Amino acid sequence: MRIAILQRDPLQRQSIEKTLVQAGHTCVTYDDGLNMSRVLARSTVDLLVLDWHGVRLSGVDVLKSVRAVGGDRLPVVFASKESTEEAAVRAFAAGADDYVSLPLRPAEFRERVAALLRRAYPDRHSVASFDAGPYHFDGRRQLVMLRGEPVNLSGTQYRLASLFFANIGRVLSRDHIFAMVWGREFREFTRTIDSHVSRLRLLLEIDQDSGFRLQPVYKSGYRLLNLRHADAQIEKAAA
Repeated sequence: MRIAILQRDPLQRQSIEKTLVQAGHTCVTYDDGLNMSRVLARSTVDLLVLDWHGVRLSGVDVLKSVRAVGGDRLPVVFASKESTEEAAVRAFAAGADDYVSLPLRPAEFRERVAALLRRAYPDRHSVASFDAGPYHFDGRRQLVMLRGEPVNLSGTQYRLASLFFANIGRVLSRDHIFAMVWGREFREFTRTIDSHVSRLRLLLEIDQDSGFRLQPVYKSGYRLLNLRHADAQIEKAAA
């Protein structure tokens, strides 16, 4: 998972990042809340770890801006040196999902984050294998079956496909895709993602017949749509 961290104290920021990286997550870190908020407006992360204090913009202000643009599903943890009950209540009232005091207790923090991620993204944590329409994903063998027939995918192609199908309907930014599939941050313009997406559409026959559409999102990234679910929503609204 990809996690964004706002923490003004560099030592605490490094401690949080180290703990999450050891748990297998990818992290992006900030001490400037305004810069973080601007990046989040065009990027995608799976969880936020916020501090009360940030350069130019506080953690509470960042949280409000995220929630205001439809980030209700995004889990948020406040990590602060303030260990009082009042501080925790304030964080929850602002919309946080959890509150931990610093310095971290690494094992406990990893489990708290894991629990939030399981609740927020159950499809990605339930089983190694899952089904979506005519597709069957076998995570252990990194194999995709389309209508009962195996599709020959490389490791990169499988990671890209499973990322999209585990996040149906969610806009995934280019930097998020790059970090989760290639394991590093997206630093410069490249056609790598576009080329892989184009190839994946052909290999998995992602079209009207399959019931899915993999569409580009202007100035952001890509989104996989379940066409049958969208049609059902339209029919329900018209009824």
